[in-house]
Amino acid sequence: MGLRFDCVFYYVRDLDEAVRFYRDVLGLPVASVDVVARFDIDGVLLELVPAQDPDQIGGRGNARLALRVDDIDRAASDLRERGVVVGAIQIKENGRLAAFLDLDGNELVLWEYSS
Repeated sequence: MGLRFDCVFYYVRDLDEAVRFYRDVLGLPVASVDVVARFDIDGVLLELVPAQDPDQIGGRGNARLALRVDDIDRAASDLRERGVVVGAIQIKENGRLAAFLDLDGNELVLWEYSS
């Protein structure tokens, strides 16, 4: 069948506004922007896709973009200083995580592995 990984994508209402959030607030590097915006995160392609249907926005499925950090307390604090509402840090068996939403309600998580 020849399946190969392409990307992870989130639907967004306003592409320019979403790019500013991911680039300026989260600090992710923009790889390209045309009809979609692309960010290369350690070799994983994240795409922001303008939604054609409002029901596509902010889905609560199982998939989330997890962003690995070395110091979750610091990363959560930095995001809060930038106006992002970050949930409580949860302790898991192999690390700690904290969830937050982008401007369109797509859930992302900060993830810190246990030492």
